Amino acid sequence: MLITDAQVHLWLAKPGQPPPTGAGTELRPEGHPPEELMVEMAEAGVHRAVIVPPGAVCTNEEAQGFCRAYPGRLAVMGALDPEQRGVREQLAGWLSRPHMLGARLSFSSGGVLKPSFDDGTLDWFWADAERLQIPLMILVGGMAGRTYAIAERHPRLTLIIDHMARPSRAAGAGSWTDLDDLLRLAKLSNVHVKLSSAPNYSDEPYPYKDIHPHLRRIYDAFGPRRLMWGTDLTRLRGSYRESVLLFQEALTFLSDEDREWILGKSLAETLEWPED
Repeated sequence: MLITDAQVHLWLAKPGQPPPTGAGTELRPEGHPPEELMVEMAEAGVHRAVIVPPGAVCTNEEAQGFCRAYPGRLAVMGALDPEQRGVREQLAGWLSRPHMLGARLSFSSGGVLKPSFDDGTLDWFWADAERLQIPLMILVGGMAGRTYAIAERHPRLTLIIDHMARPSRAAGAGSWTDLDDLLRLAKLSNVHVKLSSAPNYSDEPYPYKDIHPHLRRIYDAFGPRRLMWGTDLTRLRGSYRESVLLFQEALTFLSDEDREWILGKSLAETLEWPED
């Protein structure tokens, strides 16, 4: 089974640069270079990973450089702000960039969703991404319900919901109160869910039994072919290996075939990153 992590942050500490904050970097002020990730992946039994460049501390171009250093092991979902000047011109060649699988957009912070997400400002962007077939990972923590109309209007647009749309700073039972909003999106075949950071929403040690019922509901709604495992490693609660084992062994409702899809095949197919 080829295991692919759907989200890791990589960056190099730079002289004079203040310690990074947010974007999953706060636990590693010393940086998270690719050679360190390779060691961690080997220890956890992970074969490939998708880099989500973490804001100001790592550009898309730097992430592409990491991929060149480790061919076949790393790919990029490029960071993109659709409200920046010149983005429309960039989109046409977005997927022709080396190692680029799609784009990642952050719309939520501290439980607040950017108004531009669904106020009509970005109607052109959703339409262009759909036309150009650019897969999008979107961070909409706690706001999954407001994604429905966009996904419904653009049925050929691949949308991947980051972190199961859980609030970024929540943990325990309070993390799951709006889960029905996410499950409603399962009606739309173009919506996928990234099961990233799952241990972060548990109040228990491994095997994180308190979140199993919630993960089962997501699985029942979306099925294994629209779910992809990931860690968001630099802010992960527990060990890397435990995050793998949660889906490899602890979730007993998963079949062997389910595990193959969730731990790698779904991402390979959805983002067109072949496993061979």
